[in-house]
Amino acid sequence: MGASLKADGTNFALFSSHASKVELCLFDEHGGETRLLLPARSGHIWHGFAEGVGEGQRYGYRVHGAADASSGLFFNPQKLLLDPYAKAVAGTAHYRSEAESAWFRYDDARDNAAVAPKSVVTGEGGFDWQGDAFPDVSWAQTVIYEAHAKGLTKLMPGLPDAGTYAALADKRVIGRLKDLGITAVELLPVHLHLDEFHLQKRGLVNYWGYNTYSHFAVEPRYAADPQNAADELRRAVRALHAAGIEVILDVVYNHTAEQDLETGLMLCQRGIDNPSWYWMTCNGYCNWTGCGNTLQVSQTHVTRWVMDSLRYWVEAFHIDGFRFDLGTVLGCEPDFHSHGRFFQALAQDPVLAGRKLIAEPWDIGAGGYRLGQFPYPFAEWNDRFRDDMRAFWVHESGNLGAFAERLAGSSDIFQHSGKRPSAGVNFITAHDGFTLRDLLSYNHKHNEANGEGNRDGHSHNLSWNHGIEGETDDAAVVRARAYTAKALLASLLLANGTPMLLGGDESGNSQRGNNNGYCQDNETTWIDWASRDEDLERYVQNLLALRRETGLLNEDVWWSAERVRWLASDGRDMDGRDWENRETKSMQILIDNRWLLLVNAKRSPQTYRLPDGGWGCRLAPSQAEVSPPECTVADMGIWIFSRIGEPL
Repeated sequence: MGASLKADGTNFALFSSHASKVELCLFDEHGGETRLLLPARSGHIWHGFAEGVGEGQRYGYRVHGAADASSGLFFNPQKLLLDPYAKAVAGTAHYRSEAESAWFRYDDARDNAAVAPKSVVTGEGGFDWQGDAFPDVSWAQTVIYEAHAKGLTKLMPGLPDAGTYAALADKRVIGRLKDLGITAVELLPVHLHLDEFHLQKRGLVNYWGYNTYSHFAVEPRYAADPQNAADELRRAVRALHAAGIEVILDVVYNHTAEQDLETGLMLCQRGIDNPSWYWMTCNGYCNWTGCGNTLQVSQTHVTRWVMDSLRYWVEAFHIDGFRFDLGTVLGCEPDFHSHGRFFQALAQDPVLAGRKLIAEPWDIGAGGYRLGQFPYPFAEWNDRFRDDMRAFWVHESGNLGAFAERLAGSSDIFQHSGKRPSAGVNFITAHDGFTLRDLLSYNHKHNEANGEGNRDGHSHNLSWNHGIEGETDDAAVVRARAYTAKALLASLLLANGTPMLLGGDESGNSQRGNNNGYCQDNETTWIDWASRDEDLERYVQNLLALRRETGLLNEDVWWSAERVRWLASDGRDMDGRDWENRETKSMQILIDNRWLLLVNAKRSPQTYRLPDGGWGCRLAPSQAEVSPPECTVADMGIWIFSRIGEPL
């Protein structure tokens, strides 16, 4: 499918089951257009060979057919369409006003070839991978760091090409990740994307990139050399792999940049075969994504397209895994099926076997929340971990049962169908929402800069400002926030399952209360390395070192009574009354009789009676007073002890 370069020309192939004919349009360097009718049709694949057409050729399609809005057919050969398989694109679609937008509307009668982006024929191979191999870090040892390809390095002092793929390959960036203990970088979308109509009108951009336009092309705006963005990304992957760090891409196969019918953009799929690409109702598109349209992944050709795209990123870029945005859409037929067409195709694919697959297990449609229901080998973002841990520490819920369930791996959600604890990707914060610092500094979101009257972004955040809204130099408030931050980080990085850390949280990065920074490509969302909290950074580094040292956390097994004991603060095994008591807010966790966690979820001192034997404090948010067999801690947090004199 797409444009396949041969020695003497290029073969072009395009799916459309409703078209009456398809024209291939070739453009020279002056914009001159040559139209060639695709002469052959095999099933619903239109195809033809263009002799003498080589690498770098710009092209597009004009697709003919009935224009019948009541049937969801919007054929309009006056609109030049992108190849869904394009691996490079020249130009971009500008619609900063109603007049500009009209050129791309499905019902506009004017020829828009002069302003429409063009697909570009690309060759395969030629990049020197220098023996690169997938690190293949086991799930048990995986620690994910979610970051934006630009925002991660844009403000890193003294870094050449800061904010680009090239910077990701810099030894200082990779060294920081290695020193921290990161094994996988999960990059927000790097597929070519467009800025939505409402953003272009306001002079803003889609910084996050969840508005994909071409699912095979690399986004050039994150490249130091945009003309060679693909190879620049490859060099970054190669450098990260050399350090043993995997690269996971956040991918968007739930909707496209064509948005809804009201906006009416005709860019690619809408004009090629609208009802075969999108879920439709008699009233228009099914908007289970909140983005105006929803891809019909269960259609055979759409399944193939998604699979071809995933294989391309693995084979051509050595990508280690994928995080699927609004992943429920992948299983919609239209109801969600855990073993639907796409999941079956994925399970049998040899190229994707062994790659890490992570689902965001929800969309906004009815019945869209599907946590714990994705098939093996998917892992899933565990928002229950996020919410229960926030409630326990930030709002002091006292719910020891919920805390213990999440810390132990969320067996109530994932312990079925042979799944292991790593199926749950634990997180406290992610790109979508407050940073950790802001979670503890703001009671309310502050998204005014987004231009939507502060209506956008989540309002239910389980946040608390600790007494003062926003940044402050009040010593008591700063100290209280630090205790809460360390408690949340310890819960995340000592929990059973796969931890995911939001880039910058380890250093106290803030977005100044903006919990929906999707359109802020500026200092709001770029990580502020110059102001980083070095104490917090060391704490995270030490937590991850202890995680590697703790045997049970590296086995990817469900915790059992033989290996984990849950103790009250007085040293007894906890009973029903202890679990139900919301006032004590404290417990001890004895792991393999070698490791001991003292948990204090209130902002006042707590005394513990330690298990028999000698214990030494390995990591603490503040000094603990130990007078065996008792230990008193002064404030909120988790104190980590190990046995003295015994090998660990």
